[in-house]
Amino acid sequence: MPERNRLSERLVPFLAMPYLADLYKVLAQLGCILYTALMHDTPHDKNQDLMAMRLVIAITRLRARLRETAHTGATALSSSQLAILQRLRHEGPATAAALAAAEHVSHQAITQSLSALKQAGLIQTTPDPTDGRKRLISTTEAGQNLFYRFAASWLVQAIDKTISPEELPMLDRAIELLERLAANDQ
Repeated sequence: MPERNRLSERLVPFLAMPYLADLYKVLAQLGCILYTALMHDTPHDKNQDLMAMRLVIAITRLRARLRETAHTGATALSSSQLAILQRLRHEGPATAAALAAAEHVSHQAITQSLSALKQAGLIQTTPDPTDGRKRLISTTEAGQNLFYRFAASWLVQAIDKTISPEELPMLDRAIELLERLAANDQ
């Protein structure tokens, strides 16, 4: 079960990434790529096109399912807020500007998420030791412990029911690949 928790803990923030939120935009971009490839008679791997389309659909379905179960699962936090906590937990303290850039959201959007997380007692701010004008945001003990309560979440249960123990390493590798795709700023 700890392996499954770690995998779902890595999946939720990925699916929360704001720039994947607009399915129509992603599909339109994919359509433009396909159209351009066909119109210019350039060699194009149709298998990659199909994989890209399957990926868009799978991510969209997972995001929708996570949104459905967000308020009935382990937390009442949005997937964007979970992504921020995950980033702080793994990368350490950061400024609001750094978090906004890393999560590909506006300063206003990150401020709203941080406000909710602070009210919930999951993050704290401290003065930046190198620049007193800035504040560093970090997780509180409650923010760290939140991920341990994830065991009852829909995703952990779905992984447990759907993925065999032999398939867990493949899922872990797939998550690594998805994280790389999400980090690509092309």
